[in-house]
Amino acid sequence: MTRLAERQAALVRALVAAGELPAGFDRDALDTASKALLRKRSGEVGGHLPHVRAALGDRFFALFAAWADGRPKVSTHADAEAFTAHLESTGHLPEPSRRRRRLYRPRRT
Repeated sequence: MTRLAERQAALVRALVAAGELPAGFDRDALDTASKALLRKRSGEVGGHLPHVRAALGDRFFALFAAWADGRPKVSTHADAEAFTAHLESTGHLPEPSRRRRRLYRPRRT
């Protein structure tokens, strides 16, 4: 791997997987970009699971952010499935939403 590729990989890890801050980057700017990417990721998952987002209301982003911490994105579909399973296992997903989930499967991306 080239030096540039190594630095790029380190930057991506810092942005999306709570990796160490690469030399030469501003912590505040990186934190801002990281939060924006997390918000985008949660919006994509929320779009796949509108019934879950509605059931959780204002708690959706906080619960998603806590779940996603340290979990790099594989795909939106995988995120939606894993996040829903996490919510069910921790009791955050109300029973009616579980039944409705069977009717509205996440779209694959």
